[in-house]
Amino acid sequence: MDTVGLLIFAAIGTVVLFDFTNGFHDASNMIAPVIASRAMTPIQSVFVVGGFTFLGPVLGGTAVANTIGSFVILDDLPKTLSLAVVLCGILAATAWNFLTWWRGLPSSSSHALVGGMCGAVVVSAGPEQVVWGMEALTRGEFTGVTKVLLALVLSPIAGFWVGFVLQRGTLFLLRAASPLMNRKLRAAQWLTAAGLAFSHGANDAQKSMGILTLCLLLAGDIDEFHVPLWVVVICASAITLGTVLGGWRIVRTLAFSIYKIRPLHALNSQLTSAGVVFLASLIGAPVSTTHVVSSSIMGVGASERPKAVRWTKAREIATTWVITIPGAGILAMLVYLVVWLAGLVSRLANSLAY
Repeated sequence: MDTVGLLIFAAIGTVVLFDFTNGFHDASNMIAPVIASRAMTPIQSVFVVGGFTFLGPVLGGTAVANTIGSFVILDDLPKTLSLAVVLCGILAATAWNFLTWWRGLPSSSSHALVGGMCGAVVVSAGPEQVVWGMEALTRGEFTGVTKVLLALVLSPIAGFWVGFVLQRGTLFLLRAASPLMNRKLRAAQWLTAAGLAFSHGANDAQKSMGILTLCLLLAGDIDEFHVPLWVVVICASAITLGTVLGGWRIVRTLAFSIYKIRPLHALNSQLTSAGVVFLASLIGAPVSTTHVVSSSIMGVGASERPKAVRWTKAREIATTWVITIPGAGILAMLVYLVVWLAGLVSRLANSLAY
């Protein structure tokens, strides 16, 4: 197998691993509300969320994949360099996911992916190889990194305020309801949890689909950017497996460290998150399910009892949001430099051998 073939093989494995960590990370976001409100058992929630997460990328189109696959320009670089750059970016994003999972912080896999790719491209080929999108923004167009960042920034804001308004509205409508209403609210969460899982799969798995398709295009295995069916299936399977295994450290953070979640809170948080993430998927905007779910819980809690929201934990999560892109970017630069130095040492050793 030649160098390009080895890099493609490594890229596939790394993308699958990243997709797994993405599902592992984000499973907690979807499972935490139903666990906290006692709408499902852990086993029930895993099977419902896992099943609909798989259906999301299979049935949800490829609009997000097209966006992710076009915010860096690598087709004018040598094949081996371009594939090595993508590999370093994905490795950095995966390492960041593991780090934040270990710390129990619900950071964004999307932010990590964008930061890792940008960091690897900047250190290897220069900032001009990144489609920043600032010039297009002056013309009222949204493209490249600007489009990605706007989606990632605006989606949690939308999650907070939609959750806030929805909680106020449902509290008013159910003001005379008896405690028996909680049974119906718990039952309704089977639908909202399934909808959130489908939306998550339709958005998050497409990011890995976009990167893997970009690798195939750079290697010359495909002639145009079109996501093959096998890429859809492998990415859907990897994120589903991660979702099924779940990230229970982060479940504790979201279920118990932001706000005391009851059935109505869980239902409104899931309904809000599913709507925001699914709308973003339709327009090709990559968003973070982690961010949207966390912010919707904050919005629901702030709508009812602002003082009961644990804003200290919210600030800790927000800090993780802010540092993820530069942190993953710096990590990707370090990974690339290590790979470059290893290649340099290998070439020196070969020359000395002769």
